[in-house]
Amino acid sequence: MGVSPQGGRHASGKLKVARAILCPVRLRTVILLHFAVAALYAAAAWARWPRAGAPTPARARAWLLPLALTLHAYAITRAIATPSGFDLSFANAVSLVAGLAVLVAWASGLMRTLPGIAAVVLPVAAVCALAPAGGESPHRFAYADEPWAAVHIAVALLAYALFVVAALQALVLVGLEARLHRGLPASGDGEAPPLLMLERFLFRLVGLGFVLLTATLASGFLFSEEIFGRPLTFTHKNVFSVAGWLTFAILLFARWRYGWRGQRALRWILAGTMLLVLGYLGSKFVSEVILRR
Repeated sequence: MGVSPQGGRHASGKLKVARAILCPVRLRTVILLHFAVAALYAAAAWARWPRAGAPTPARARAWLLPLALTLHAYAITRAIATPSGFDLSFANAVSLVAGLAVLVAWASGLMRTLPGIAAVVLPVAAVCALAPAGGESPHRFAYADEPWAAVHIAVALLAYALFVVAALQALVLVGLEARLHRGLPASGDGEAPPLLMLERFLFRLVGLGFVLLTATLASGFLFSEEIFGRPLTFTHKNVFSVAGWLTFAILLFARWRYGWRGQRALRWILAGTMLLVLGYLGSKFVSEVILRR
């Protein structure tokens, strides 16, 4: 038995009304989810902030950050993996890199060793976690069906996160060295590890990030057509990425050959990370936010 045209139009109208009702509800739920992630990061930062009064219970410090990371992973997965394809817009990329940086700093034990890292990375992550809630600006990843393309992007984002954490540690070490030069203890409680040990750990982060960045650039340059279906083009992103790679290559060689350390090495780490951030996030910001492409 067929359906009358009037009945079909009536059903279609009901469906449109249902969608109109559900879309705002779903949007509010997503926005609240990102705000909840930001609130958890802010609470984790407050729990780890050094203070003279009664310290935050260790149990609260133990579960706040894993909960924030878990909820962030869920929220950013929902934001990126949409029914119409992967959305790697600027807002989602910023949120994802911030979450990965927190994960690296926490999993490596760096937050416990250098509380100053948590004091910087957690508030920044709280702000970045709100970026996807600012409104839709979809930037579909056209090669999501290509497994090598997904691996290429994942390795690149992890490399960026490692370098961001390394840059934050470099900034903290600059402050510690400045305190020592003024005859003050390295930290307020005097319990900071020796600077040489912190510097060795810093260069392990840089070395691992350099390996991942090298793999990313090599795969992009050698197999661009196989991964992305088009030959390599020299964009601003590629130029800044190569400049960042060269900066870290020179730094690691000079560290091995001439023993570079201290302020000189830290400045090179900051410069290399800035070039990479400009190459990826900076180019996305200009293209999507300023030029609206």
